[in-house]
Amino acid sequence: MTLHHFANDADPVEVSRFLAEHGYAIIDDLAPSELLDRFAEEVEPWEAQAAAGRDEYDGRFTSRTGSLVERCPASRELVMHPSVVGVVSHFLGHATTQQLHLTQLISVRPGETRQKPHRDQMAFDFYPFPDHYHVQCNTMWALTDFTAANGATHIHPGSSTVSDADAVVSPDYQAEMRRGSVLFYDGKVLHGAGANTSETVRQGINITYAVGWVRQEENQFLACAPEIARNLDDDLLKMMGYQQGAFALGYVGDQQDPLSKLRGEHHKAKLISEIDQKNDDIRQFVEELSE
Repeated sequence: MTLHHFANDADPVEVSRFLAEHGYAIIDDLAPSELLDRFAEEVEPWEAQAAAGRDEYDGRFTSRTGSLVERCPASRELVMHPSVVGVVSHFLGHATTQQLHLTQLISVRPGETRQKPHRDQMAFDFYPFPDHYHVQCNTMWALTDFTAANGATHIHPGSSTVSDADAVVSPDYQAEMRRGSVLFYDGKVLHGAGANTSETVRQGINITYAVGWVRQEENQFLACAPEIARNLDDDLLKMMGYQQGAFALGYVGDQQDPLSKLRGEHHKAKLISEIDQKNDDIRQFVEELSE
């Protein structure tokens, strides 16, 4: 068996539905080489300073370079890529808003061993979210080709709704893909970086999204300085968290809209009547889960 790949003009809703069923999806050749070349040039001085992991889980030959929105303007285009935002908005559409959860370049160097299989939603204090409630949607953009030899990500398809014991023994497959392709995977699916037995570095741009009511893994308000954030597009800023995560979550001071505060303006946060319909949809979704 090989993992399923979508063409770069795939319908985001179709990709989202596949992701919901299998725990992963791959879209080939989505990012142009020019964009990736710009990103590689921008991230290089930061990546050169990044320390390797602290243990075998982090990867003693693996480094992670964050704060990409501030450091690498090209990353902003990846964060807001229309196809990705379309998949994320549909996949996490049970929540009032979606937000950026983390950004990092993961560089797996020669000699790295295979990472322990894990589920990313464990970051939320190991909270047992219901099987069909997804709290996050992850992407891994291939900055270099992903091959079996250089440590392409291992995915256990269908493991999102099974126990850890059953998931560990389920078949896994490596997400081999060309540079510019992107792997989607949910927060519940068992996965992990592969061993790098090649002589080259495997680099993936990990950009993860979450529902708007949880705490972000990477603190976007400190990872991107306000003086830089003020010059970014509104849609990107909202994705970074400069919006209400849901009713009464995330306003500033006297119920001020967070984006307005950043801009030095004084607009009130949204009223409950403005988001009632979305909340009705969410309540119906939760009720269906509990039946």
